[in-house]
Amino acid sequence: MNARTSARTSAQGLDVLYTAERDVTGWQQRHARGEVPGRWPYGLDELAAGGADVRAVGLPEPGRLRSAVARLAPGVAALASPAGRRVAVAWDENVAHRAAVLAPRTPLHAGAIWVTDAVARGRDDDATRARVRALRRADGVWCLSSAQLEPLERLLPGVPVSLLRFGVDAGFFRAAPPVERPLVVSAGGDRDRDATTLFAALEEVLRARPETEVVVQSRSTATAPVGVRVVPHLPHAQLRDLYARASAVVVATSPNLHVSGMTVALEAMATARPVVVTATPGVEDYVVDGVTGHLARSGDPASVAERLVALLDDPDAAAAAGRRGRERVEADLNTARMARDLRAIVGVGSGPAAAAVPAAPAR
Repeated sequence: MNARTSARTSAQGLDVLYTAERDVTGWQQRHARGEVPGRWPYGLDELAAGGADVRAVGLPEPGRLRSAVARLAPGVAALASPAGRRVAVAWDENVAHRAAVLAPRTPLHAGAIWVTDAVARGRDDDATRARVRALRRADGVWCLSSAQLEPLERLLPGVPVSLLRFGVDAGFFRAAPPVERPLVVSAGGDRDRDATTLFAALEEVLRARPETEVVVQSRSTATAPVGVRVVPHLPHAQLRDLYARASAVVVATSPNLHVSGMTVALEAMATARPVVVTATPGVEDYVVDGVTGHLARSGDPASVAERLVALLDDPDAAAAAGRRGRERVEADLNTARMARDLRAIVGVGSGPAAAAVPAAPAR
């Protein structure tokens, strides 16, 4: 039995790692007030549902001076606790990097999100190399897009790589009835969002259907067309309410491997809203073209606009697509199923359900 297999089969619990800045305790308080989905970010508190002993740990940023004293930080001290054989779970490569620096001997399973695109685009800076090193020391790595599997297998020789399909909180994002007033919504602003294509498409939509209201949550500096209301930030609860008023939700991205915009697409589907998403590799893991929404050509405003107008012109078909999207979230693309799959990937948890313990303090 090799070291990776041994770490998997002998684990007694999970330490779910977050950056200290994420402030899981504060997130739990906001969740209790109904402000955010999931008791922990990404719904990872549901890892405890399989009987696993699960706790959240916040890791500080390892700087040159802080690395020498990092083990004094509460989060790192929690990782060093001798309370049985434990495995750490890092949602992405940035958290995995902190774990590699601060607790290098802790068995680790990690997600990979942005590193595949960074490598594909030829980035060879210190940050990218550090994250690749962190993933190479992991006992296992998962990704959220099938398009990342082959690149990660090449990048991480000897490290088991798994597909973990993402899920959202189907209780927080509830199905809403169809609306009468036409409203198109877009949200999100990560590095792969294509605001230029989005705004050009929305300009075409407004030209064809000027009665349509359009709201975009984005921090992009691109100039929005007349008639598009841009909001820099919306809290989760307000964004959920905006989805509920929408006729359709649109996500435009540049080509990428990690399915930028999947969260918005699934939140909209959970709200029973049809989606229009640009067709990048891996997106069909989440959106079924012509069933739960429509896929448009990347970088093609006319393609995006055509699909939005089709939904606006056929409310019955749009409502049916929204219902099918909600059904898919309820059946599969939710945090409970994601947590089950992640427990299987990590090899922890069986038997009766157990409650997640409070987050370890982090500074």
